[in-house]
Amino acid sequence: MTRHVVFSHGQESGPWGRKISALAEVARSEGYEAHSVDYRGIDAPRARVATLVDFCKELGGDLVLVGSSLGGYVSVASASLLHARGVFLMAPALYMAGLPELRPGGLDCPATVVHGLHDDVVPYEHSVRFAQAHHAALHLLPSDHRLHSQIRVIQHLFEFFLIGLDLPPVAFE
Repeated sequence: MTRHVVFSHGQESGPWGRKISALAEVARSEGYEAHSVDYRGIDAPRARVATLVDFCKELGGDLVLVGSSLGGYVSVASASLLHARGVFLMAPALYMAGLPELRPGGLDCPATVVHGLHDDVVPYEHSVRFAQAHHAALHLLPSDHRLHSQIRVIQHLFEFFLIGLDLPPVAFE
C-alpha cells in the first residue's frame, strides 16, 4: 500500500522550506512519498483547507498530514475529512484570532505537536491546550516560531512519530 506524507506550510513561507525539506527526507526514509502543497497566494484558511482536501483526493493509501504554523491549522481542520492516519504539527496556529473555529471532535487520529518556548507569533500555551484536549504528544523546545534551531531534534521526533503509527495500539487501564 502506498503511504503519503503531505506537508502544509505556513502563511509566510513556501512549500519546500527548511523544515519541510528536512522532514521530507525522514518521510522518504520511512517508506512514504513526500508531497508539499503550495498555498502561496491563498490567504483564506478555508480556501487552504479546500486546497489540501482537493490535493489529497488524488492520493491513494495511508495519509499523514504535517503542518507548520497556519499549515498546522489547515492539517487539523482537514484530518478527519481525509481520514488521516496521523497529524504532526509544528508551532500550529490554533486558537488564533481571525481563524475559523475547528469542529469539536474534528481530530480522530494520533497527533504530535512541537512548539518553541520562545515563539512570539503563536503562544506555546495554545499547543498545550490543544494537546490536552486531543490527547496529543507535546514537545516544547527551546526555540522560536520558525524552530530552525531545532530541525535535527524535530527530524528525530518525526521519525519516532512515523514509526509509532506502525506499532500496535497500547491499551490503558
